[in-house]
Formats: sequence, structure tokens, C-alpha cells
Amino acid sequence: MPKKRSGSGLSATQQAAKFLGVSVLAGAVMAGIALPAAGALGLAAKGSVKGFDEIPANLKSPQLSQRTNILDSQGNQIAAVYSRDRTVVDLKDISPYMQKAIVAIEDSRFYKHGAIDLKGVLRALNKNAQSGGVAQGASTLTQQLVKNYFIEEAGDDPTKVAEATQQTLGRKIRELKYAIQIEEKLGKKKILENYLNITFFGEQAYGVEAAAQRYFSKHAKDLTLQESALLAGIVQSPSRYDPVNDEAEATKRRNTVLQRMAEVGDISQAEADQAKEKPLGLHPSQPKNGCITAIDGAGFFCDYVREVFLTDPVFGKSREARAKLWNQGGLTIRTTLDPQSQKSAQASIKDHVYKSDAVATAATVVEPGTGKILAMGQSRPYGFGKDETQINLSVNQNMGGGAGYQPGSTFKPIVAAAAIEGGKPATQQYSSPYEMYYPSPVAACDGKTWHNDPGKPAKLTNENASEHGPYGMKEATAKSVNTYYVQLISDIGICPVTDMAKRMGVERADGRKIDQAPSIALGTQEMSPLTMANAYATFASRGMYCTPVAIESITQQVGSEKKSLEVPKSTCSRAMSEKTADTVSTILKGVVEDGTGQEAGLGSRPSAGKTGTTDKRYAAWFVGYTPNMAGAVWVGDPAHKRRMTNITIGGIPHDKVYGGEVPGPIWRDMMTGALDGKPAPDFQLVDIPDDNKGGDRGKGRGGNDDGNNGDNTGGLIGGLIGGLTDGGTTGDTTGATTGDTTGGTFPTPTFSLPGNFIQGQTNGGNGNGFGGRKG
Repeated sequence: MPKKRSGSGLSATQQAAKFLGVSVLAGAVMAGIALPAAGALGLAAKGSVKGFDEIPANLKSPQLSQRTNILDSQGNQIAAVYSRDRTVVDLKDISPYMQKAIVAIEDSRFYKHGAIDLKGVLRALNKNAQSGGVAQGASTLTQQLVKNYFIEEAGDDPTKVAEATQQTLGRKIRELKYAIQIEEKLGKKKILENYLNITFFGEQAYGVEAAAQRYFSKHAKDLTLQESALLAGIVQSPSRYDPVNDEAEATKRRNTVLQRMAEVGDISQAEADQAKEKPLGLHPSQPKNGCITAIDGAGFFCDYVREVFLTDPVFGKSREARAKLWNQGGLTIRTTLDPQSQKSAQASIKDHVYKSDAVATAATVVEPGTGKILAMGQSRPYGFGKDETQINLSVNQNMGGGAGYQPGSTFKPIVAAAAIEGGKPATQQYSSPYEMYYPSPVAACDGKTWHNDPGKPAKLTNENASEHGPYGMKEATAKSVNTYYVQLISDIGICPVTDMAKRMGVERADGRKIDQAPSIALGTQEMSPLTMANAYATFASRGMYCTPVAIESITQQVGSEKKSLEVPKSTCSRAMSEKTADTVSTILKGVVEDGTGQEAGLGSRPSAGKTGTTDKRYAAWFVGYTPNMAGAVWVGDPAHKRRMTNITIGGIPHDKVYGGEVPGPIWRDMMTGALDGKPAPDFQLVDIPDDNKGGDRGKGRGGNDDGNNGDNTGGLIGGLIGGLTDGGTTGDTTGATTGDTTGGTFPTPTFSLPGNFIQGQTNGGNGNGFGGRKG
């Protein structure tokens, strides 16, 4: 017998001899090992090895990790995600050739011995003693199954994997006890079925069904003799016998399996010889794992579904528990994604913005009254390469997005809703001068008051000197008059606006609270497209806000059975009265028909919406809706470095980008395709008398959008807005204000805030903030 290796304990041969010796001394070999099943538990009866009785008696078969299939609302697969590519199948769905091949090469006496093959142990012991090492193993399929159980439980933890595969006497003893238990409990057919489903076949394929798909693009039940022999041969060393990378070595191994099948009588020698002459016949399919493989640009929606799963307590009390369930897989997740809407969104995005453009676009569509997310896409694809990203530009930071983008004048309808809900009529007029100082003081929340800085009071302007009031709400919204909306929020107070925003699910993308400053009326708080689309869906559903939802149902494969899992449900609540919502819809319908959003119109189909362009043209928006669908489109530089002036987008040059000019047509084409074939209901409109006092002001210029040019600073002065008083809370005001200020098609944004006016607008992460613009 070889000598003990220095510093390494017993040699493998010595360990095997000791293991065999203690078993024989216990009088258990014949009772529990050599004989099939009956009396198997006799090994433990006399305490054959110290500590044997302390090993837990019940080994629970692990829930095998499998692929998870994510489907759209029609049942079409969006993507498959998995930690291990595996599809569990019944033994009847595995080719008989495959069953015979794996038994022949791995454990030819499988049906003749119990948990341990005594003849195999003696044969291996003799062979190893002669070679002075470990030339031959003696593990049965049952023991290998136990070992694979331990590996499966270890998951991707390298320490646990090492423990599960270490060549020690202790592991062998534990393996033995559990193998005996499994033989008693499962029987040979179930053991073979479990083994074929758990074993690794290389090339990311776990289990014979995944292996059949990977190497031959077929189901396990359809494997031929030579194909079965090839797969059975891979198991011993998946890397060495990988047919994709070493066809010659794999062929030798396949032929070895075929010969062994002939020797044990599973096939004739003639059949073996004939099969040996055939080529491998590979028809490999590439592994497809993860949201990066999603169809129709749905990778970001797929990623959003994953984030919902990992963050929602309905799937587990802790993130660790939810992650374990996700990695375990075997889930079929049916989502809310509407394939028609998704295809239309991606087609529109592709037509209008190239992935290589200096700026990007993101679009989201939701269903009013249900909160269902119908589409989610962006121009920069999901990936790791050039002009690709893994940041979901449509969602909040905590769900895989960035810190958001200032929505500009698309926030103004929320101010209007707060005012109307509080009793202001839609005919409410304000002087709306061309330029003005921010009114001061302005009531804020919790009894606080916002004050303009008396030393350096901030001023704002409309588009040009001819743009002045008085204006009523309808005309001021159609032209997106900045001074009107600042006067309106100063009149009603800041708190009703932030309260309305909260009821409509409007929150900053970075998770911070909305600032207590009148400048929020001009859309200075960074939001995500999903937030804005869902907020406008509240108008479409006549005042009912529904939380966004992405998952319809989930079933989990557990063994041969399927069970349904509870999923998050959308919760709906009334954000405003029907009359308020209908009034806002009437106002926003005018924006599309006669105001800055004309290029977003849907023709004969009733629609409503609002444009928005932010400070220095870092972002442009169109958010709109019909009674049965709402959507938001954002265009801009996610890093907030590229201003959209003198820029080419989608092959079209632009001197300046407006919300109605670029996002508007994207929204129009997206919604046209998404709504094709669907009903075209009208809004419940209210009568808002026209304001004729303004005459034809502002109609001499074409104009589309709002916001700040950033170059036109003549009407502004430097200054610092004071904080909130009555408590000393500083008003975290912002810089990027908007002002859709002319009556035609494309007005030029007019004013930027002075230096020191902006406080606290920092980049919240992922390059999506405004980098603390302070001047």
C-alpha cells in the first residue's frame, strides 16, 4: 500500500480501505450494501463509524434550479432567465437509449445492487492499490445523485461547492447514509429520473432535456442511440468530452459508451459498430439566458420584472429569500406587456432616434384604470457594448433606472389639477406678464412659508415681450405660459400641488422628496417616464390612480406539479374628482388640437397631452393619453452633458429640439400602432368658456414647446432664493424651469434661472441627474 503523503493525511486508497474496513467490521456490508434495498438501514444499526448516527436521517431532495420563462400578456416568450439552464422532465419523456446509455457507462450494475455496489468497491480498491492512486471510482448512480444534491444546494457559493465535492472520508460516509435512505425511499426508476435531471452535461446545460436542446436542438425523448451515447459520455468530464470544442475526443468517448452498451447487452455488437461509424450529428443551439436575449426590445421590461420580484415582499420576507426563489427558477411569469404596443413602441423609437445618436429616448405605455405596463423601450439597447446600456431609462433609480430627468411643462397639468380640485375654476385668469419676480411669500407644507431672496430676487420670463396676459387656464396651458403657472401655484400654495402629485404617484426618480418651492410648477423635479405615463393615466381614468403593475400571474414547477404564486396587485385610489380629471382632459385636448402638441395628434382619435422642454434643452418630453392608453416619451442625454442644440437625431438635423417636435412624433407613431384596431372612445369633456381677452396674442410666431433656453439671460438676475421659514427648513429649489410660451407650433424656451438659484440638484447616480447645476 502506498505510503502516507506528507502533510495530506491518508491517501485516497487508504481512505477507501478504512471506509470499507469499518463497514465490514460493523457487520453491515452484506445487510445494507451488497443487497438491494432490503435491510439497507442495517449499516447504522451498530454504529459502524463514529459520528454516523449523528448525520441527519432525512435528506430532502433539493428543488432543482430551472430556467424561468417570462411571457407577454398573450403567452409569447419574452426571455428565459436562469442560474442553471435546466428543464425537469419525467422518465417517460427521456429516450430509452439515453436511460440505457447512462446506466451502462456510469453504473452497469445499477439494477442489481443496493445503495453501494460491493463488487464495484472491491474492484476499484484493487485497481487503485495496484496503481498507487485513484484510477477507478466506485460510486453508484445513487451516490452520484446524493453528491449532486449537495452541489445543487451549494448553488454558486464556491466554499459550499468545495465542501460538497471534497474527497474525504467524512463526505463519503455522509454520502453513503443518504444513498441508503434514497434507495429505500425512491426506488430505481425515480433515482434514474432524478439523476438525469440534475447532472451537468457541459455548455451550461443541466439535465438531459437542456443537454438535448443544447447539442441537438431536440427534446430528450427524441434522442437516438448515438446521440444518447454522446451525452452519456460527457458526464464523466464535461470539459474534456465537450463535442462543441473537441469533436475527436468526444467521438472516442461516445464510441466507448456504445461498446459498453453492447457488452452489457443493451444493444448488439452490430448496432454498436454501425452507430460508431456515424458522425456526431451536432445541431447546437446557443444558450439564451437573461434579459439581454429579450425580443422586441423588451430587455428593460424584463429587467423591471426581475426588480419587482426581488423587491416586493409578496415573494418573500427578505431580499435574500426572494433572490433564492428567483435563482431556483422553474417559474412561468406571465406579464402585462402587450406585444402590439411593445412592437409599436420599439418601431417608433427606431424610426426617430438611432442608438448611436448623441442623445437617447425612452418610452413607456400604461393602461388607465389598471396600472398595467403595456410597453417599455428605449433607443439604446440592453447590453454591454458600445451605445448599449443596462440602465433602464424608463424607471426610478431603485428599480434599475437613473436619477431621472426634469419633466418640464409636462408637470403643469398636475398644478392645474391641484388648483381645480381646490376650487379654482378653469377660467381662472392671471396677469401673466412677460417677466416677473417670483411672488413671495408662498405658503408651503407644515405651516412653512417660502420666500424669494430680497437681496437677489429671482425673476422669470415668457418666450418674448409680446407674450403677456391676462390669460385663462386653457390658453395658458396650450401656450405653456410660465408666468401664469408660477402665479397659480403662488396663489394656491405649494402643498396642494405636492399632495396632488403624491396622490397621482408622482415622485422623484432618485427617491428624494419633491422640493417646497414654486419653481416645481415648471417641472424642475427629476421624474421617470413610467412615473409620468402613469400620472397622466390618472387623467385618462377620470381621476383614479392605479399603481403600476408588470406581472399578471406566476406558476412554479415543483417536481411534476405546478403551483400558483401570489403576485403583486395594482391598488387604485381616487386622486381627484371625475370633474377635475375631465376638466384637465379638456384643457390638454386643446394642447394637442391647437397648442404646442399638434405634431403629436392622433387624427380622428381623441387624444390629450402636454409637451415639455427643460433647462438648456437637456431633455424634451411629450406625455399624453387617450381614454384607454397613456404614454410618455423622453428624449435627452442620460448624462445631462449634451444640450439639444445644433444636433442630429435620427438622421434629422435640429437647431433646437422642442418637446412637440421630436418626442411628440415618437409618441404619435407609438400610440397609433399600439391603438390600431382598438376602440376610440372620446373624453368626458366639460365646457370651458374661451378667453377672448387675449385676442390673437402670440400667434405671429410658430411655437411648440416650453422650458428654458439657457442662453437668454437678459430678463433674469442673479440671486439666491431663500429657504422656507417657520422652522428653518431650506427650500431646495431647482434650476431647470420650463415655459412653453408661445401660441404657434415651436416657441423658443426663454429663460434660465440665475446662478445660485439652484440648490441641491445633484446627480443621484447613473449619470442621470443634473450634476448640481449652480450657475
